[in-house]
Amino acid sequence: MLDVYYAATPNGQKLRLFLEETGVAHRLVRVDLSAGEQFRPEFLAIAPNNKIPAIVDHAPAGGGAPVSLFESGAILLYLAEKHETLMPRDVRGRAEVVQWLFWQMAGLGPMAGQAGYFRVYAPEPVPFAIERYTRELARLYGVLDRRLAEREYVAGEYSIADIACYPWFVPHAGHGQDLAAFPHLARWFAAIAARPATQRAYEGVVDVYARRGRAVATQS
Repeated sequence: MLDVYYAATPNGQKLRLFLEETGVAHRLVRVDLSAGEQFRPEFLAIAPNNKIPAIVDHAPAGGGAPVSLFESGAILLYLAEKHETLMPRDVRGRAEVVQWLFWQMAGLGPMAGQAGYFRVYAPEPVPFAIERYTRELARLYGVLDRRLAEREYVAGEYSIADIACYPWFVPHAGHGQDLAAFPHLARWFAAIAARPATQRAYEGVVDVYARRGRAVATQS
């Protein structure tokens, strides 16, 4: 059995998407971030960076003691390789997926998170920060838009690279971005939003970057 420690943030939704797409058996353990449950000693023993998601795999490949992991990108990579799904088996295909997974982890996620914070959650406006992160996020949207001009999905076939990126585009309005300005990205976004697994993963999820907590629309 796989224990998945989860909250409905963009990083948490990566795991929900993967699990809905693959049907991997799991137990979802919800972590109430607003109540500070991510700081409890039992959670820190699994995720020392006090962030979700995290997993404990009680049946790792090869047997032995349970494997615990934190960091959403590392978890996606671990599960994709263990279950031989959503990841190419050839060297070049795997390299394509891994580089775009790292791109999301190192660039898209952090910049979108900062844009969302300064545009929505900061106690007072910081114009320089709002402009800086909104502009950098638009640049990253452009990077992926150009990438998608020549392919259906980020790394060829649908993979964990798409799963890692998609949740960070869902709150695009709160991040100050207009998908209409990125037509290839908008086409990709709509295609993933229409997948049954995506619909299931986002059922009942609210937009964490909407001040009024309106329900997330998974389509642009």
